[in-house]
Amino acid sequence: MNSLREFLHMGGYWLYVWGAYGLTAVVLLWNAVAPMLRERSLLQDVAARAAAGRIQ
Repeated sequence: MNSLREFLHMGGYWLYVWGAYGLTAVVLLWNAVAPMLRERSLLQDVAARAAAGRIQ
């Protein structure tokens, strides 16, 4: 159990190390989610324009 605690503590740099891992996870997640949200928005916009008869 002591070695796990030492690993998690990272020699006193745990805040920087785990903060970097956390920030990286957030950025990777955002890179996966943002295009899906943008696509949904664009498809809704196209559907609204088509319903309004503004697309030829």
